[in-house]
Amino acid sequence: MLHADVLCGADRLDTEVTCGFGCDLISDSLCFARPGCLLLTGLTNVQIIRLAEMVEARAIVFVRGKKPGEDVIKLAREKGLPLLATDLFLFESCGILYQAGLRSS
Repeated sequence: MLHADVLCGADRLDTEVTCGFGCDLISDSLCFARPGCLLLTGLTNVQIIRLAEMVEARAIVFVRGKKPGEDVIKLAREKGLPLLATDLFLFESCGILYQAGLRSS
């Protein structure tokens, strides 16, 4: 739906997500993201993997054509966290997923 490239975790793409959360602020993500969510963000540093681990996110989609460095991808592989990247904007990506039935966290 998002025409996303899989950066790692192709073997885990069938992981069930219970909700979606889109944000570029670590503080808001910590407050509002829920366990089992699909995290959509433009943040590409290693802290986003740590954040995903803390909120028990099931996967991350990087938006706006952003792609993380190899250090981030390596850590995600170690954690078993699928990473995807799309050229779509955050608003558009969230809207597409919402229309497809994914609800907000």
